[in-house]
Amino acid sequence: MARVQRARIRTAGLQPAQVLAGLSSLAFLVFGIVGFTRTGFADFAGRSDATVLGFSVNPLYNLGFVLLGAIGLLLTFGSGRSRVFGFLTFVAFGVLFVWGLMITGTVSTNPVSQAGNPFNLNGPDNWLHLGLAALGLVIAFLPARHKVLLPEDEEETVVAERADSATAVEPLPDDSRRPKHGKGPTVAREERPPGLAH
Repeated sequence: MARVQRARIRTAGLQPAQVLAGLSSLAFLVFGIVGFTRTGFADFAGRSDATVLGFSVNPLYNLGFVLLGAIGLLLTFGSGRSRVFGFLTFVAFGVLFVWGLMITGTVSTNPVSQAGNPFNLNGPDNWLHLGLAALGLVIAFLPARHKVLLPEDEEETVVAERADSATAVEPLPDDSRRPKHGKGPTVAREERPPGLAH
């Protein structure tokens, strides 16, 4: 019996997207925590002169980084979840980038001007958000490492089928049990040489 094996492709081990998502999440957590050491918790969504690595921060902005970092660490334990984190990062920082362009006057009309500037955004923040949005896309679309597996259940099925076919005995028709020369048992006895015991 011919044996047919169907190979399945699965992700193999720790994926590059998981590593990048984990490192990014840790960086977001550290940035947010350091931001809290600079701003404290007073004037939560107000304007602040505090900066981290040259980027202006306020408590609400710091909280956003801490939350995104914590969510990212939870999502790095699977390849698919890491890609979800990448999309989440892209959307979050993409929105902040566009909003920052409106606040700094790069975009002439600001449909959300009544919301003010609760994240204390400025020009350098816009470049940071653009870079982090691009990082999110890289995480989301980073190719996965794969390996080819033969399913164990299929091999067990093939072995079971072989065992069944080896033990199966088909009954022979009555005609096939007779000798091929066409003589029955009585004829065979008559042809024995004389002197032999019957």
